Amino acid sequence: MKSRTKNFFFWIKALVIPVVGVILLQLLAFSSCYIPSSGMENSLYRGDQIIINKWAYGLRLPFMTLLGYQRINDRPLQKNDIVVFNNPRSRSSQIPADRREVFISRCMGLPGDTLMISPQHSLICPRTEVNPDHKQLYVYPKDKEGAIEKTIKKLDIEGNRLIGYNKSGYVRSFSRYEIYLLGQEIPDLQIKSILPDTCEQVHSLVVPGKGRNIHVTPWNITFLRNAINEHEGKRAFILNDTLLYVNGQKISSFVFTKDYYWMVSNNSININDSRIFGFVPKDHIIGKASFVWFSKDSEASFFGGFRWKRFFQSVQ
Repeated sequence: MKSRTKNFFFWIKALVIPVVGVILLQLLAFSSCYIPSSGMENSLYRGDQIIINKWAYGLRLPFMTLLGYQRINDRPLQKNDIVVFNNPRSRSSQIPADRREVFISRCMGLPGDTLMISPQHSLICPRTEVNPDHKQLYVYPKDKEGAIEKTIKKLDIEGNRLIGYNKSGYVRSFSRYEIYLLGQEIPDLQIKSILPDTCEQVHSLVVPGKGRNIHVTPWNITFLRNAINEHEGKRAFILNDTLLYVNGQKISSFVFTKDYYWMVSNNSININDSRIFGFVPKDHIIGKASFVWFSKDSEASFFGGFRWKRFFQSVQ
């Protein structure tokens, strides 16, 4: 009888301990995430399964409903990191961050950074002037992709990989001089810039940081209102499209109590990034995309579409 009891408890331990270990590992160290869209191509592809390192920026403790926001060994994000985070825009501010939808984007703005943005809030690399060597984003018809690729190889043009696409065209980055060269090789090329061509159309956007006083401008007023409403615990609204009121008082600037980040999709056609949901506060950050552990074309057959070369490839 004792032998049977001992065997019973042995098997209970053998089954329970690994399960508990996996659960703790999932909660406290690493977790897996499926990539359902093309927003992060060419870094991540639809059908990739990635491992998230939850310790990269310090471990955010789970059960925020009970414990509130706590982070062990807090570390700063780095620009160009591919970051996994919870949706900063929620239908209800009562939903804790760790229970919201999970997003993934590239961090392109740190607290206190000044970003140069277009009227459509697309990020433009800071520059003192537009010059022939500065690369911009251009869109062209799908049927020109073959000719574009062939000409790129012929002219040995670099730094212009396919960035994105939609129903009407493909997007690559070229300088003005490269556009001139392409036009010489492809006389009927129909290509146009999708970003502003003059500095007059560009505005500066300061990413809020803890203790930083941010002035209200026509191009940041909506982002500031949303961040104040959803993450700063105050009531903000806009009057006549230009005036910002916080707790009933008109303000010209606001001092933030949290660090925020500006997130950008690799695929510039995909606008499910900070252009839509605004600044991402630190308490919504889950971790850093570490590596791809499995990859399969979601549209392929059950036994096909495996991207073997992507297995265990680091995310960049």
